[in-house]
Amino acid sequence: MSKYGVTDLMLTPHYVKNSDYVCNNKDKRKLYKELCKRVKEEGIDINLYLGNEVYFCKDLLDLIKNKEIMPLNNSKYVLFEFPLNNVYKDAIVVISELISKGYVPIMAHPERYKLFQRHPELAADYVRMGVLLQGNIPSLFGKYGKAAKKVMDYYIKNGWIAFLGSDTHHVYKGVTEKRLRRILHKINKDDNYIERIISTNFDKVINNENMEIKRFY
Repeated sequence: MSKYGVTDLMLTPHYVKNSDYVCNNKDKRKLYKELCKRVKEEGIDINLYLGNEVYFCKDLLDLIKNKEIMPLNNSKYVLFEFPLNNVYKDAIVVISELISKGYVPIMAHPERYKLFQRHPELAADYVRMGVLLQGNIPSLFGKYGKAAKKVMDYYIKNGWIAFLGSDTHHVYKGVTEKRLRRILHKINKDDNYIERIISTNFDKVINNENMEIKRFY
């Protein structure tokens, strides 16, 4: 990633309650420190930050309070994902509670959810609440199929996407910043918006700052 020009990387291990993916904050920090040490020893020029991608559940707020999960870089921003084939039935209630406590929810890869692929406009309900959308970069290149790409194009064209993430689980080659910017510019001509979803908004999360978000009613 460093060779491809990435300077800052948010580590977001999955947290899925009642599964094997339940590494708590204490254990995560230990592994994180070991990784940072190795990166420094090997001379890799990249900054690492720690968070979680949390599988949505009704007691998400309690998991934060009990230090089981971690907002991104210990900020107010919380990254979550829905099941791919469904949306959590009490999602609006849980998200409202998070927002009332000062957190900013970020929904991972909305373009991959079957419900939004059938009805992409339904994501607007979440955006109006204050949920930020993070799309997967590989979706723009068709990695997750035509339906996911179509939804991503729709969201970017309308300015709904707030971040682009790699969602890296293994090595994925072929995506350079130049190529990414070129394909984004074909969808949305606003260079300022493209800069925000590639870089600026990420910086604001790291620094726990507010960001300019498009609102519509």
